[in-house]
Amino acid sequence: MARTYLPKRAMVIVAHPDDIEFSCAGTIARWVREGAEVCYVLCTSGDVGIAEAGMTKARAAEIREAEQREAARIVGVNEVVFLREPDGMLEATLELRKKLVREIRRFKPDAVICGDPQALWVGDGYINHPDHRAAALAAVDAIFPAAGQPNLFEELAEEGLSAHKVYKVFVMTWDQGAQYVDISTTIDLKIAALKAHKSQMGDWDPTEQVKGWAAERAKGLEMDYAEAFRVITFEDAAPKAAEPATQAAEGATPEPATGD
Repeated sequence: MARTYLPKRAMVIVAHPDDIEFSCAGTIARWVREGAEVCYVLCTSGDVGIAEAGMTKARAAEIREAEQREAARIVGVNEVVFLREPDGMLEATLELRKKLVREIRRFKPDAVICGDPQALWVGDGYINHPDHRAAALAAVDAIFPAAGQPNLFEELAEEGLSAHKVYKVFVMTWDQGAQYVDISTTIDLKIAALKAHKSQMGDWDPTEQVKGWAAERAKGLEMDYAEAFRVITFEDAAPKAAEPATQAAEGATPEPATGD
């Protein structure tokens, strides 16, 4: 077994409520269980995501924000930030980049999880939502170089926010990733958190589907269920303290797997 990376502080940046639960909540639940502090940043409140007669965007936003807070609570995350950008019309603007830089400099995460801005065609049955791509691109551009460059958005220093360099970026992937996190002990929390999004789940029980996806990612590894990531490491931002060791499973590459 290899050592696995555990951040002291981690941030997740996504477009909508339920994006985290579908993609990386098992990893977050494991990190929190092992002592990490985590903050969620959602670019929108998913206010066009409830297609019911008479539903207003304002009411939908209230419902979906409440569902997201409950989903976060289930896995042990206490801080959820909503930027309340327009749902369905999200763009990777400089204004959004600045908002994300503000949150990164405020929370100072060692690691950030975000989407892949290059993911457009996902298999043969899905086109990646434009909001997902916009949130991912804005997140990547905020992480590097903006958040760690004091001469970019230097006016944030007036808010007491100094430049902060992120150490690792975990890019979520639907395909088999180079590195994996074993979520065998937290997949039930992931499913419970997903079920908190009642406005989206309806009568559908996601248990079988979610376990099937996670089992597919774990195929050939020494784990039952996994989440896959591409991981980028900025060595000049490495924490001074040694990384704590936790049990990790060997991945498909000779490198340490499960989140390193």
